[in-house]
Amino acid sequence: MSAGYPGPTVPVLALGDVLLVSLQGELHDGMAEQLQQDITERIARSSATGVVIDVSGVDIVDSFLGRIFAEIAASTQLLAARTVLAGMRPAVAITLVELGLTLPGLTTTLDVERALELLGRPVPVSTASADGRKGGT
Repeated sequence: MSAGYPGPTVPVLALGDVLLVSLQGELHDGMAEQLQQDITERIARSSATGVVIDVSGVDIVDSFLGRIFAEIAASTQLLAARTVLAGMRPAVAITLVELGLTLPGLTTTLDVERALELLGRPVPVSTASADGRKGGT
């Protein structure tokens, strides 16, 4: 992690060649900018080919955070990786549409399991989505 933002940072976990970021609660502007920097640095230092950003724990997305997501997708694409936004709540999707944010370069999935499948990463059999259903159906 870099020293650009003095506050708490969001963990970026490596699952083989995929980076997993799980956002919980409100993401302040400084944390969002630091996350963007951390993800791009991790891709550049590793052989990561994909990034999954789990937003199932996010209740509110403003235009700034939407822009950060789009910039993360653009940066990862330039570094030969793909970004998938997973677990978006309906209210967040509606807000993004109302704000006019299209999030170019981002693919979305209903949950992390489907995101990992989309990126070609095997998913453990015991993994289930939050509602108990298995993904991929």
